[in-house]
Amino acid sequence: MAQALTDTVPVDQLQPLREAVQALTRLADGQASEAVFLTKGKEILAQLISQDDWLEEDFRKTHPEYYQQYLLYCDPYERFSLQSFVWGPGQSTPVHDHTVWGLVGVLQGAESCMRYRQTVGGLVSEGPAVILERGSVDAVSPTVGDIHKVSNAFSDRTSISIHIYGANIGNTRRHVFDTNTGAQKDFVSGYSSNRLPNLWDQAARIRAQVLQRSAA
Repeated sequence: MAQALTDTVPVDQLQPLREAVQALTRLADGQASEAVFLTKGKEILAQLISQDDWLEEDFRKTHPEYYQQYLLYCDPYERFSLQSFVWGPGQSTPVHDHTVWGLVGVLQGAESCMRYRQTVGGLVSEGPAVILERGSVDAVSPTVGDIHKVSNAFSDRTSISIHIYGANIGNTRRHVFDTNTGAQKDFVSGYSSNRLPNLWDQAARIRAQVLQRSAA
C-alpha cells in the first residue's frame, strides 16, 4: 500500500554506515591492494566511528556470557564485510587469527589487545596489552600481525567496536591458539543475528522532501 507524504523529514540514521559501505565498494571496484585498504580503510573507519548514533540498538545487544558479533554489511562478492562487536563487562576472545586483512575501530568504551606471534617454540606475546580507546583504529593481517586476544577493558560496562575485514569474516575458516602449547584449532565464527541494517530504504525521507518541494 502506498504511504502518505509527510512534511517532516526523518533523520537518516544510517547515512554514516551507508557512506562507509559506498567508499569501501569504490576501493574494491578499483581493485585496491591490501595496503590501500589498510590506509584508506582506516580513514573510512575513523570517520564512521567519530559518531555513534548511527548504530541501531539491535546491533548493540550484549549476551550474559559471550561477546557478540553482528554483521552490518557484506559485499556481494565478499570482498569486504563490516561488523559490530559488542563486549559485555569483562568479556574477551580466545587467542585467534583472521587470515585476511582487518581494521578494528572502537566506537564505545575501550578494548585491551594482546598481540602474539608464532615461533618454532610456540606462541610469544609481543609486549604488554595495548588499550584501544574510543576512536582508535587498529589493523590486523598476516602481513602486519594477525594473532591477538581482545578483551573489554572495563569490568563494569559495555564496549563496542566496528570491524572491517577483507572477506565475509563470519564464513572464514580461522584458528584459535593454545597459549601454553601453541597448538591451533580451526574455527568459523558465524554471526550473532540473522538481521541486517536496511541501508537502502530511504522512502520516508524522499516522500518528505517531495512534499517540501511541492509546498515551496
